[in-house]
Amino acid sequence: MAGLLAKLQAAADALFALLRRPPAAPEPAAEPQPHPWERAYPAGIDWHFEAEPKPLFNLLDEAVAAHGERPCLNFFGKSTSYAEVGSLVAKAARGFRDLGVTKGTKVGLFLPNSPYFVVCYYAILKAGGTVVNFNPLYAEREIVRQMRDAEVRIMVTLDLVSLYDKMAGRLADTELETLVVCSMSGALPLPKKALFALLKRKEIASIPADDRHRRFEKLIDNEGLDAPAEIDPLRDVAVLQYTGGTTGEPKGAMLTHAGLWANTRQTRLWAADIQPGEEKILGVLPLFHVFAMTGVMNAGLLTGSEIVLLPRFRVAEVLAAIDKQRPTLFFGVPTIYSAMNGHERLDKYDLSSLKFCVSGGAPLPQEVKTTFETLSGCSLVEGYGLTEAGPVCTINPFKGENRTGSAGLPIPGTVVEIVSLEDPDRVMPLGEPGEVCITGPQVMAGYWKQDEETAAVLRDGRLRTGDVGYLDEDGYLHLFDRIKDLIITGGYNVYPRMVEEALYLHPAVEEAAVCGIPDSHHGEVVKAYVKLRGGQTLTTVGLRTFLKDKLAPFELPRRIEFRDDIPKTALGKPLRRELVAEEVRKQAEKAARLAKAAETREELVDAPSPENGKSAA
Repeated sequence: MAGLLAKLQAAADALFALLRRPPAAPEPAAEPQPHPWERAYPAGIDWHFEAEPKPLFNLLDEAVAAHGERPCLNFFGKSTSYAEVGSLVAKAARGFRDLGVTKGTKVGLFLPNSPYFVVCYYAILKAGGTVVNFNPLYAEREIVRQMRDAEVRIMVTLDLVSLYDKMAGRLADTELETLVVCSMSGALPLPKKALFALLKRKEIASIPADDRHRRFEKLIDNEGLDAPAEIDPLRDVAVLQYTGGTTGEPKGAMLTHAGLWANTRQTRLWAADIQPGEEKILGVLPLFHVFAMTGVMNAGLLTGSEIVLLPRFRVAEVLAAIDKQRPTLFFGVPTIYSAMNGHERLDKYDLSSLKFCVSGGAPLPQEVKTTFETLSGCSLVEGYGLTEAGPVCTINPFKGENRTGSAGLPIPGTVVEIVSLEDPDRVMPLGEPGEVCITGPQVMAGYWKQDEETAAVLRDGRLRTGDVGYLDEDGYLHLFDRIKDLIITGGYNVYPRMVEEALYLHPAVEEAAVCGIPDSHHGEVVKAYVKLRGGQTLTTVGLRTFLKDKLAPFELPRRIEFRDDIPKTALGKPLRRELVAEEVRKQAEKAARLAKAAETREELVDAPSPENGKSAA
């Protein structure tokens, strides 16, 4: 018993000694490890970036204050200074306010590239509204769907028949209250204005003089807005930009003032060699697309650049504009650079003014990049982004290693992580493939009225992109697959489900599946696989004719294959990947046959003639 008591006493003494011991000093916090891409960053650019949240329209106000007399917009030779643009925006903002635009009012822009787009975009924001961008090439049923989902009350368009007629009917079949109509001739310089009015009379729509229509000239007939709306940059949505997201069903990505402001600042920091007030940007990419909205318009204004706007892409017009206008910066998609490379008179145009060219919207083929750089003498850098991130996430350095086959390095303040396809909470090591995830101030607030979709793509602050790739040892992003079925053709997004819905409208179609098929020029082309109902007949020409008014031109299937059966999952969904793999095999077999035929011809040419020992040729 005495031995047990002695042991208990010893244990108690040890416990009291431990309690009397002074607490150990806390271990110093581990220094945060640098991201791999920081080692590869160009000199003078710091990845550590924090953007002070601001209303996006501050960007224009600061540009007007710094570059008031400098040219801001150039449209077919008509130049508008920064001061003039600032004044027009203030007046248009007052006009929108008079139409009832307040905090959160959705106002649609149904416009091609023109000064009206820039002015109305910033005027809507100053009035407190939210911009909803529309693609003018969309079919009417797509326009109606987006207008209803976004709850658009006011729409801005041109007085061209091709645009106005699509909008006029929306006053009856949607909640649209007012149509603001801009004059195409009013945006042109005097000689072109007179010629347009004379030669294009049939293309100008007749606009009713009623209270549901408001001419742009009437909209700006005022003294200007006294003060812009009170904006919470972190919460208030500046732009509702529609995208297919991860499912193919178009949804509105809510891009806040702070997010777009940050992405514009991020791209500016990346382009450290850009000289404020001295650059000129050629803007042929549509401003209603998020790539041009941020890269051309917003970043252009931030740097005090002159923006030369073209309303559509025609390769000869673009080359002529570069030759005459002497831009220093150019943004395009791979098909644009491919078309420029293949122009038969490219050597007749002087492209030497170009300092930097950027490619986005789709993977850039290495051959296209190399050929363009050789022909133009200008560096072509590839970037990566998506609508949900405003859109810029990675870019190859303008100065530094423009790494072949990569989409570049994460821009300042942006974290790129690769997560396991099986376990999205597990980050993959460098060099290992997985889903690309983005964290940064430019990431959207979520999808409009789509809580479940938002929760699916925003996890723990990360934006799940649906794209598959890997980071190499220096932090360059390499992309090689997409989880989502989105088709990117010529820089345009095509959602297979939308095309399939149009196909199913034909009474002879029983089943349909739409895929993106690899194409050397467009990146991908739309192909439709169709199973007809029993006893029905249909031709490719007949089906395309049927689809013409139901789809935008870039959505129309370039290839149609009629099949007895379409492979499907157990749940009845078309196996698009199986169809694509089948097409890739066919292309490879065709290429092999052509290569074999070419070898055979060479052998025949090189074979000695039995009569004289000379070539059989």
